[in-house]
Amino acid sequence: MKVKPKTLSKKDKIRYLDALYTATSSLKSRDDMKKFLRDLLTESERIMVGRRIVIASKLLKKESYDDIIFDLKVGADTIFRVHKWLKDEVKGYEKAIEKFEKIVKDREEKFNRKRKEIDDYYMNPFGRLKKRYPLHFLLYNLFDKAKNK
Repeated sequence: MKVKPKTLSKKDKIRYLDALYTATSSLKSRDDMKKFLRDLLTESERIMVGRRIVIASKLLKKESYDDIIFDLKVGADTIFRVHKWLKDEVKGYEKAIEKFEKIVKDREEKFNRKRKEIDDYYMNPFGRLKKRYPLHFLLYNLFDKAKNK
């Protein structure tokens, strides 16, 4: 049964939210959080929360409302609500988005490194030989590592 937050007493609100915050903060890995949210929320609720995070990320990057509406197919009222939350005195959204951006950036860098290794292996005529006989190409490998740093 759906309960309206306005009808709950302050004590009940605090109790329910504390249970949620404690449960989510006890999860350490991304996989555990993923399983928890999958069990807790419906697919549409998870998508809505994810979209709000993406909207907040775009707003922090100073993207315009029109660009966000066009890109994510969301209403202006949703963007306004997220923008209002971002302007709130409590900086929870911004802190989460900063961590989110860092994780996404790290994943992209890792993906690009792996992609470069794969490209070097398949596209470079000596890529396979370098991988198979690393001592024969020791100077080349050292030079490549120094060049990439």
